[in-house]
Amino acid sequence: MKKRLIQMSVLLATGALLLSGCSTVKPTCTAVEDNPAHHYQIGMKALEEGNVTAAQEKFERALYCDEEFSIAHSGLAIVFAEKVKAQADSGFKTVEAGRVAEELKKAKKYADRPDQYFDYYAAVIRTDTLIKQKKWLVDAEDAYSEGSKLRVDERNLTYYHGTEALTYFMGVAWLEGREFQKARDSFSAVLNAKREGKWHEKADKGWKRVDKIVRAMGGITLGDVGKSIAAKDSVNRAELAALIIDELKIDKVMAGRIPLVSQAAKKAEFTPADMTGHPFKEEVLTLMKWNVRGMEPKYDETTRAYLFKPGDPVTRVEMAFILEDVLIKLTGNEKLGTAYFGQDNSPFPDVKATSAAYNAVMNMTTRSIMESELTGEFRANAPVDGAEALLAIRVLKQKINTY
Repeated sequence: MKKRLIQMSVLLATGALLLSGCSTVKPTCTAVEDNPAHHYQIGMKALEEGNVTAAQEKFERALYCDEEFSIAHSGLAIVFAEKVKAQADSGFKTVEAGRVAEELKKAKKYADRPDQYFDYYAAVIRTDTLIKQKKWLVDAEDAYSEGSKLRVDERNLTYYHGTEALTYFMGVAWLEGREFQKARDSFSAVLNAKREGKWHEKADKGWKRVDKIVRAMGGITLGDVGKSIAAKDSVNRAELAALIIDELKIDKVMAGRIPLVSQAAKKAEFTPADMTGHPFKEEVLTLMKWNVRGMEPKYDETTRAYLFKPGDPVTRVEMAFILEDVLIKLTGNEKLGTAYFGQDNSPFPDVKATSAAYNAVMNMTTRSIMESELTGEFRANAPVDGAEALLAIRVLKQKINTY
């Protein structure tokens, strides 16, 4: 009997210890702001600001608090997609792309409300746009179609706030996919959805950019190359050379002004080492052949050789020099080269009348080939974006035809 009592006492004591141990286990996140929704919202804000590392930390904390928190998985998918975009290593890209797919799968699996599915479809569109895998635009369009069918209470959207966000990001996708008209319509729809909303300012900037691209594409015949350049934030020297040659036919026009015997001997003095094998090699050599100012090779201190530097972005003031010289050569009007010399005052606060670029800038702006800002600045050192380059070439072509 005594032995049985001792055994029962041990069992009871063990049970008490187990119960005591269980009672000391605390929830993983207890502080007021240490909750999944808060961490998700801060993570999305960090993404918006370009801080991918901080965003990842916040999404992972949200999932530490609740591993089935659907929208945190959506946010983490966007983080991994940003990493794919930022890397050149194919192996790394493959690994991160796999993580994107895994997080999207979890986001959809754990979604149980319309607002959570909304975040999932928004993440699909955004990751497709960042990664651009095979048939990515079709996949993004499918996600947009499905997401647009949801009946979402906007008050439950933790970060996006308005359902027009889906239309905004689809507009970005169409812009990246070179469907410029569709992109413009999407941004316009966002602007018309609400008088003022979270995505209103971004959509306004997107609309203005795409509208300029659509206008610039009118009359441009470069096809896929032209479309690719149109969407660029900056145009490099080789791309500008391709536009000038293909659109203005400078080689044909200039060749028609000299005897056939001289034409045979007319060629570039040499081929810069960095243009060997370049897709726009012939276009660059043609501009070198006709000595277009601003398109000369540059001396490189490292290699101690003259290189064309095809990947260098073209600034607005550089393009003014280049297009002015093209205008003079194609019209034969040498007076344009000194037309504005001697003026005392400049209409541009960032280009003085004594500047070497002043004459070129005035020739471009007075002929509406290039435009200044509403503030009056020419933005001389700003890079030329694709739409600006296309518009300038288009107007220059029209001006040349009037001579």
